[in-house]
Amino acid sequence: MAEAQSELLQGTLDLLILRVLSAGAMHGWGIARRIQQTSRDVLVVNQGSLYPALHRLEKQGLIQADWGVSENNRQARFYALTRSGRRHLEREVAYWDRFSAAVGLVLKEG
Repeated sequence: MAEAQSELLQGTLDLLILRVLSAGAMHGWGIARRIQQTSRDVLVVNQGSLYPALHRLEKQGLIQADWGVSENNRQARFYALTRSGRRHLEREVAYWDRFSAAVGLVLKEG
């Protein structure tokens, strides 16, 4: 079977970003790398998807961004969850758990 990058369902990237940021503030490249590492290289997030998602989440008030210095001594924007973002993440994780369990039931049916 050929390896392929998995396409993320609409909204799933936002959830993954929020989950990664629940551990603490990170810059964009670190967020993408953490998603890829945690998914064992199944989910690869490109910059063309990541940065629009970060801007969207910031506009919604779910994350905030501040300038800082990255581990390679460069200026970078560090993103962190807001209180509203943490509550939103909790609701979305509960929904995702119900949704994935329901999909699992349908797949086992056949």
